[in-house]
Amino acid sequence: MPGVAPARPNSKRLPAYPRGCGFNFLVPFMIPQAGFFRRNFVSSAKLENATEQKFRIGSVPYLNAVPLTRGLESELIFATPAKLAEMLRQDELDAALVSVTEVLLTGRYDILDGVAIASLGEVYSVLLAHKKPLAEATEIFCDTASLTSVNLLKVLLAERGLKPEFKPLENYAAAAETDFVLLIGDRAIEFQRAPHAHEIFDLGTAWLEMTQLPFVYAVWALRHGIENRELRRELKAAKRFGLETLDNIIETRVEFDEDFRRDYFEWHIHFHLGDDEKRAIAKFSQLLEKHSLGPVFAPKYVS
Repeated sequence: MPGVAPARPNSKRLPAYPRGCGFNFLVPFMIPQAGFFRRNFVSSAKLENATEQKFRIGSVPYLNAVPLTRGLESELIFATPAKLAEMLRQDELDAALVSVTEVLLTGRYDILDGVAIASLGEVYSVLLAHKKPLAEATEIFCDTASLTSVNLLKVLLAERGLKPEFKPLENYAAAAETDFVLLIGDRAIEFQRAPHAHEIFDLGTAWLEMTQLPFVYAVWALRHGIENRELRRELKAAKRFGLETLDNIIETRVEFDEDFRRDYFEWHIHFHLGDDEKRAIAKFSQLLEKHSLGPVFAPKYVS
C-alpha cells in the first residue's frame, strides 16, 4: 500500500551471506563529513593530489561504500557513479567503484573478483515510485547520478513488454508530484521513510522474483594497461577491514538512525562477488543484449 514504509519486526533475518563475505550503488547515503566533497563535484585539488599517489582511486560518496573503502579515505577521489564512469573513460582514474553497466557496456576494465555492492531481494535504496500502474507508464524520470539502475529498470520493464521513455529528473523536489520516478540512494531512502502517495517497485525484489538471483549494482573497475597487483591487494584489504569493523560503522555513522543502518547493512545489501553474483551479471548481460541495450562485453575477473 502507498504511504509510510512499515517498520521491520524486531527479529532479524539471517544475512544471505556470511558477514565476512559481504557491499546500488547500489546504494547510497551521502557522507556529510567536512572537507570531503559536495554532491556531483570533484575538486581540482583532489585531482592534483591524486597525481602524487601511486594509484588514482575513485569511489562513490555513499554510506554503503564505507565498508569497502575503510582505511583508504584520504586516498580517494569521491564522485557520483556517472562522474566516476566519465573519469575512468578519460583515464583520470586507475580504479573506481562504479556501476556494473559501465564495465559491461565499455569492455575497457577488469573487475576485481570477490568484491561488489549487491542485494538478494529488496535493496530499499533503488526503486521506482509510481502513482499509476506500471502498464500505464509512458515516461519515467530518473536520478541523473544513476547508471546501472536505469538499465536494470529498462530490462525489468522490457521483460513485461513495456518500453516507456526515460528522462532525467532535474529537480528532486518534483519527485513527489511525478507519476513515475526512479530514485537511488539517500533520496530513495528518504522518499520511502516519509509519507508519500506512491507505490514502491523495488528493483532488487523485482530482479530476484524474475531470475532467482542476486543483483550486482557496483564493482571495482580496474583500468587496463597498468600493473595493479598492489592496488588489488589494497582494495581487498580495505574490504576485509571494513567488514571486521562493520559494527563500529553501524554504531558511529550519523546517517539516519542506528536501527535503520543496521537493518540496511544486515538485511538489504551484501559485499560478496561469488558464483551466484557472476551468474547474475551474466544474466543481466544477456538481457541487455536481448533488449538492444548493448553491445555488451564479457566481464573479466581478476584476483
